[in-house]
Amino acid sequence: MTDTQKARTTVVHRYWHTTAPIIDRGEGLYLWDKDGNRYMDGAAGSSVVVNIGHGVQSVVEAIYEQGKKVSFASPHVFTNEKLLELGPMVTERAPGEMRDHCRVWFSNTGTDSVDDAARLARQYWVARGEGSKYLLISRWQGFHGNNLAVAGFSGHTFRRRLYYPMFVHTPHIPAAYCYRCPFELKQPACGLKCARSLETMINQIGAENVAAFIAEPVVGAALGCVPPPDGYFEIIRDICDRHDVLFIADEVMTAWGRIGHWFGMEEWGVTPDIIATAKGITSGYATLAATLAREEIWQTIEDSGTPFVAGHTMNQNPISAAAAVANLRYMEEQDLLTNSREVGAYLLKRLGELREFPIIGDVRGLGMMCGIELVKNQSTKEAFAPEQKASVVLEREALKRGLILYACSGCIEGTAGDMLEVTPPLVMTREQVDEMMDILHEAIPATQEALKG
Repeated sequence: MTDTQKARTTVVHRYWHTTAPIIDRGEGLYLWDKDGNRYMDGAAGSSVVVNIGHGVQSVVEAIYEQGKKVSFASPHVFTNEKLLELGPMVTERAPGEMRDHCRVWFSNTGTDSVDDAARLARQYWVARGEGSKYLLISRWQGFHGNNLAVAGFSGHTFRRRLYYPMFVHTPHIPAAYCYRCPFELKQPACGLKCARSLETMINQIGAENVAAFIAEPVVGAALGCVPPPDGYFEIIRDICDRHDVLFIADEVMTAWGRIGHWFGMEEWGVTPDIIATAKGITSGYATLAATLAREEIWQTIEDSGTPFVAGHTMNQNPISAAAAVANLRYMEEQDLLTNSREVGAYLLKRLGELREFPIIGDVRGLGMMCGIELVKNQSTKEAFAPEQKASVVLEREALKRGLILYACSGCIEGTAGDMLEVTPPLVMTREQVDEMMDILHEAIPATQEALKG
């Protein structure tokens, strides 16, 4: 047995019976494995991470320079220069009324940032003397992270089902998903019932019990990049204000240029109360997450005399902070927000051409956060049987041809439905969009043939 074979038997990977290629290096939109095969990264890592592309030396050098000084120091004793530099860079880019009127707490992963957002909402209401407010309302077909607490308010059925006896279930409302409207209505006659259902839920359980509502600006892994209909978040904001409920925006995916703004909520001109974010803040060069909240939320907790009750050992890591500072500088220097909007619009337009294939039911997205939904029948929107794993078949056919996509499932009541995220790094060019389309024009017919049985 070779050393590599021995290593494979001791390391647990995501899939049991798949021998993954060994990654060697990356540059821009491309990755190479140890066998010399080249891949276009159409997923920006594992579902919307590497916004600036691979191999950006200024970020690598920033990590190295910080590492030469100190790579870790206990956050209960020290702060660090890079963290103090990063803080204003984040708050100065916050959306709407939060800009320069918020504070930020740094943690490790997107799951942490969401968990901390929930903790923050609860602690705020307790500090205000309204301890009955504890429930979070969320949406079905939403995904907010991977720990047991967060599983209770995520709406991704597959990820919840195994652990259902172990978490606290919280109230859910239907998703804003026009292609498969849960109310079987059409715009504009629907009156955005998907948004107004939040008020119904608040009234049913009592506003005095509701701490916050949480939603992704564009639903990622659980729906395959579905933006809301126009006017949706304006109604959500109004309902939250009238019932004294905090609005948490889960921007783990949508922030840092992904849909053409520093924070995705800018697309609708709506300011949340709390934001959870991660992924693109470092573009995956190091592990970092952040939870932002309006100044008055933090001030209320500070005035109560109790510290924010959250945090992990690796919080506020100087290496990660250095990576984030360099990452955000690079994004600004390269004007990647503009590229996300402009090339993203071209990407969505070209993806729309795929509707010529019978298995492409819907194409949607904003900026460089696009999705494809597969169907067995375009006219009826009938889905493939879950056991066919249609999205995985297309993902593999694309990979054979050198394109990485991210397969998703469960958009129909959490059990059926196949989608793929098309979320390349924000450095993508129009020429590279065309290269991706050439691959898809080969991979989709191959997928159709494979799914015939």
